Amino acid sequence: MRSRTLGPGLEVSAIGFGAMGMSQSYGPGPDRDANIALLRHAVDSGVTFVDTAEVYGPFVNEELVGEALQPVRDQVVIATKFGFAFDGAGRQTGLDSSPARIRAVADASLKRLRTDRIDLFYQHRVDPDVPIEEVAGTVRELIAAGKVRHFGMSEAAAATVRRAHAVQPVTALQNEYSLWWKRPEAEILPLCAELGIGLVPYSPLGKGFLTGAIDAGTTFTDGDIRGTIPRFGAEAREANLALVELLRTVAARKGATVAQVALAWLLAQHPWIVPIPGTRRPERLAENIGAAGLDLTAGDLREIDEATAAVEVLGARYPEHLERMTGH
Repeated sequence: MRSRTLGPGLEVSAIGFGAMGMSQSYGPGPDRDANIALLRHAVDSGVTFVDTAEVYGPFVNEELVGEALQPVRDQVVIATKFGFAFDGAGRQTGLDSSPARIRAVADASLKRLRTDRIDLFYQHRVDPDVPIEEVAGTVRELIAAGKVRHFGMSEAAAATVRRAHAVQPVTALQNEYSLWWKRPEAEILPLCAELGIGLVPYSPLGKGFLTGAIDAGTTFTDGDIRGTIPRFGAEAREANLALVELLRTVAARKGATVAQVALAWLLAQHPWIVPIPGTRRPERLAENIGAAGLDLTAGDLREIDEATAAVEVLGARYPEHLERMTGH
């Protein structure tokens, strides 16, 4: 697979792997052994960038990734995240990016990931109670200690990123970005271009909607977060299918799938964008990887942009309490 560079020199595969869905958010899935096998198959297929976080599960996703990637550790870049507080029962209780908490998360994540360094350590959500300069300074100390290689931030406002970057250069920003969530184009993409920061879009396929596999009649199982998201309500889904139908036209012409067109569109925006689609199925993994070889022409991109600009996507991307954690 082709490679790309995030920030000042973190080389990764053009398509990464978001592991979150193996442990939460999308209802029951394959067992642990199947997930480990799929992660190893992803590496064998050219994926060198895997994303996890302590809050996924919580904790069990890092353990899964650590076990899966231990035999191939030197072939992969592992990203994980800090920024949340937990109670004694392991339930997430709020935000916490205090220096002591960041150091504790780094040590715990290293153990769960079975490694001696975290390649990319993101602040998962900005903590308004901790100055971002303290956060960046703490990560800088972890980098100096050899526990962390690169600093990242997720869903942070442009002004906050600038303040952090002045203390410890930010290698990558992780934001939701896709054909049905283009808000990063207003401030985040220009900021990345100016400061030399990579962008790692999560939910690049709109939590599965841009695969074309979801329609107005789809029902979500217990434990599937999409059942709580306004954008996936029945009325919104029916309206939002217009976006997928537009993509089908391009996909048919290119001999590709809707998902591949959606991922290739992201890759075509800038050479420092690396999407991290997640999956629990080998056939979807192959499909996602195939997007790295799909070249969209200037005409294709113009057609997609003009068509999607004409479609108003209905519904919020998160329930209100989760949306409040973004954009600080």
